[in-house]
Amino acid sequence: MAGAAGLDEAIEYHLVNSLGWRSLRPLQAAAVEPVRSGDDCVLIAPTAGGKTEAAVFPLLSSMVQEQWSGLSVLYVTPLRALLNNLHPRITSYGDWLGRRVGLWHGDVGDSARKRILADPPDILLTTPESLEAMLVSRRVDHDRFFAGLRTIVVDELHSFAGSDRGWHLLGVLARLERIAGRPIQRVGLSATVGNPQEIGRWLQGGETVGGAAERGLRVVSEEASASAPDPDVLLDYVGSVANAAKVVASLHRGEKRLVFCESRRVSEQLAFELRALGVETFVSHSSLSAEERRRSEQAFAEAQNTVIVATSTLELGIDIGDLDRVIQIDAPRTVASFLQRLGRTGRRPGTRRNTLFLATNSDAFLEAAGLLLLWRRGFVEPITPPPHPRHLTAQQLLALALQEGAYGASTWREWWGSLELMDDGDEALAYLRAEGFLVEDGGLLMIGPAAENAFGRRHFMDLLSSFDAERELRVVSGNKELGFVSPLSLPRDGAAKSEAKPLLVNGRAWHVEHVDWERFEVLVSPVPHKGDVRWHSDAIALSFELMRAQREVLLGETPDAPLSRRAVERLELVRETRGYQVAPDGLVVETSGHDVRLWTWAGLKANETLRAGLGGVEGQSLNDEMTLRGAGDLDRLAQVSFDDVVPRIPAEMVTSLKFSAALPEQTAVKTLGERFADRSGAATVAAELKRRSGAA
Repeated sequence: MAGAAGLDEAIEYHLVNSLGWRSLRPLQAAAVEPVRSGDDCVLIAPTAGGKTEAAVFPLLSSMVQEQWSGLSVLYVTPLRALLNNLHPRITSYGDWLGRRVGLWHGDVGDSARKRILADPPDILLTTPESLEAMLVSRRVDHDRFFAGLRTIVVDELHSFAGSDRGWHLLGVLARLERIAGRPIQRVGLSATVGNPQEIGRWLQGGETVGGAAERGLRVVSEEASASAPDPDVLLDYVGSVANAAKVVASLHRGEKRLVFCESRRVSEQLAFELRALGVETFVSHSSLSAEERRRSEQAFAEAQNTVIVATSTLELGIDIGDLDRVIQIDAPRTVASFLQRLGRTGRRPGTRRNTLFLATNSDAFLEAAGLLLLWRRGFVEPITPPPHPRHLTAQQLLALALQEGAYGASTWREWWGSLELMDDGDEALAYLRAEGFLVEDGGLLMIGPAAENAFGRRHFMDLLSSFDAERELRVVSGNKELGFVSPLSLPRDGAAKSEAKPLLVNGRAWHVEHVDWERFEVLVSPVPHKGDVRWHSDAIALSFELMRAQREVLLGETPDAPLSRRAVERLELVRETRGYQVAPDGLVVETSGHDVRLWTWAGLKANETLRAGLGGVEGQSLNDEMTLRGAGDLDRLAQVSFDDVVPRIPAEMVTSLKFSAALPEQTAVKTLGERFADRSGAATVAAELKRRSGAA
């Protein structure tokens, strides 16, 4: 029977007697009926807002009252660490009702997997890559294992939707629906996004406009309480990572502080500096070993008067206990990311959400000021799925051949229906057949020799994931795995031993004793003096909106947030030193010989799209400016329609697109270019140039 809240009576009993809750949170109460109705849903709330329970409690209630059997719910997240964190919590909820919860990802051992296959749990926590591995595995009886599947919960939906992993997940989900023989309810959990309805429609079928209209969609958001205190946000300028450590060490002693950094390198540097100042410090980022991350997160959750330094990995909902303070080194790349981090605090009664920004250089200070300007205006970036995922279309066609052994050359679309991911399926399939990735026998398509050569290593493991991670060397001290570093961090060949800087791993310095290239392993020993570490990183393309907000700050707009004395002084200095780069009536254009320098403040993507509109003239683009060499008369931009303009991408970059080997090179280059286009931003700059020319 259902209780007063619409949940199973056993759940409502345990809410009070096991969790000690007086009532459901607003989002959880509002989500009960939509989730139980079977409609697709998007549930939106800040980090630590109870989204997991908002989905799981209604699903468990339906599971019991409607007598679902076998594996009926998949719970998918982008991070293994998040799955590990959620598993005991969701298991305890299942135990209330005698329902079992399983965990399956790359770190789960073979014996645990065999138990799951022999006796499937009611709820399985997993990743898209593990689902793909199950579908192509000969060990998994798909028809039996997924026959009872009814619902998939997609946690951190915004993270999936903004990357190729989201397209991959939709392709896998379509194949699961065909195996299950029924529509699978889709429940997305997300932090605040600027376009929740569109992202919900995308989750239903990959289309943000129209499409999937026959499926019901319910968007449930947690509205901010009118009585909630204004967040405590302060912008400060400190000038260096070492100075940031001094501020973190001296402020808010006795509190639990989560410090976000924008790179693994900076997080390692800051952690080392904090430890040198006697601060109990833990570290969490993607290149630490899983054991080191778990140890850090557990110790931090149980401690007081401590700091954990992290990258965006701790932005995604991992439970590290109640926080007192969030500190941001420099600026996150989006307002949405800032809101995620801000939402980590202020969850206890009587506390306020808070973030202290510590800018380590003038450029980062200007970024932070622009971001806070947008935040105060209520702006949140819309999530835009990457366009034209042709490489994943090819991946799905190959993965289906592995899954089924063979499939009909004329009936393959039945596996994906109208899913937008497969819009270019005919073109992709023609190339796969022509190049021997797929071969035909009696009207059936199966894996061919070219696919074996390109992706067949380790039982086609390369075909299971939509992303490529940088290959890193394993760092070992004694018999303990510390983490992983890029080859960029190692001493140069022929460098003297005295010149070699120690490595920074887990906030500590290590001397490189030996590099075993065959095992791709680095043996290290601890040293007391400071080291360094590096990873490969591409140029960061900031959004048009964030760049324009920075321009407004230079022109005199000041964010409605407190600034420290140092920040006020830095703001004056930044405006003084960079004021020549902005003008209230449009763009600043400088001419030197055949070179034209445009201070566009439009972002790297818009600048490169603008260059493509001029025929790909030579020069250089940054986020705030671009240089054009021999561009000639810029007035011709007024006649350019940017609707089909694609930035020029060097052919050698094709390898950065996963599964590019399964596409014609020209198609792969075009796909990369389309993903780097900002046509709206480029058109805006072109119009500003036209107005400037007219005014002149």
